[in-house]
Amino acid sequence: MLAPSLQTKYEQLKGGLRPLERLVVCFSGGVDSTFLLKVAYDVLQNNVIAVSARSCTFPQRELNEAVAFAEKYGIEHVIVDSEELDINGFSTNPPNRCYLCKTELLGKVRAVADSRGIAHIAEGSNADDLGDYRPGLQAVQECKVLSPLRQAGLTKNEIRLLSKELGLPTWDKQSFACLSSRFPYGETITRERLQRIDRAEQFLIDNGFKQVRVRFHGNLARIETDENGFQKLSDPELRSRIYSQFKIIGFDYVAMDLLGYRTGSMNETLSLR
Repeated sequence: MLAPSLQTKYEQLKGGLRPLERLVVCFSGGVDSTFLLKVAYDVLQNNVIAVSARSCTFPQRELNEAVAFAEKYGIEHVIVDSEELDINGFSTNPPNRCYLCKTELLGKVRAVADSRGIAHIAEGSNADDLGDYRPGLQAVQECKVLSPLRQAGLTKNEIRLLSKELGLPTWDKQSFACLSSRFPYGETITRERLQRIDRAEQFLIDNGFKQVRVRFHGNLARIETDENGFQKLSDPELRSRIYSQFKIIGFDYVAMDLLGYRTGSMNETLSLR
């Protein structure tokens, strides 16, 4: 049973989507965009199209899950190639990196919408995203893309609760951000480095870690994880296997972040600049 306040937000979300008639949803397969896509599909049915990006900053496992979800519900799904490393200035990893990336991607999504005569595009940022440094939201505003979850005032936790109510498999999925977010601002991003991060995180996920990030610091990998992950790391044999695998991947040192997992940890240095 949903709390009345949450039910009100849910109805507000559906009410805001209904007049759009036709809609393209930016779909990463994560918690927020999956929920948005499902609600939009419930409201607008076959007048909804999902668009996902294929790129070196987006693990194949995430794209596979997005494809499977769209197929399950029979939602038209378009995959566009978005090669961020070709964007001027992106690989130098400036603080506005997400703005550069989002602007390029939304341009490609807009092309898909225009080719089908669809006026409206929606993306899945939520109310919590207003509390952190999110330059990508500037691109969303400039590209005139809708943010229905933010407009309804839905937080990440509320989206998880509603997703569970709807029976969505993503209700307890770990939060995900593109692999470029694992690099300190100013640290050059390359395809090889992205692959190292992807392999390292996949190894941890394959070993039962649910919420985890591997942050890149040259020859050092800094692991952020939740309480479950900390408990797993009490096993000396697992720690040894992680270290050995990370050495194979290309890291000389492996460190645990004592604060654990948190979103936007690379933004913590911005105030020092």
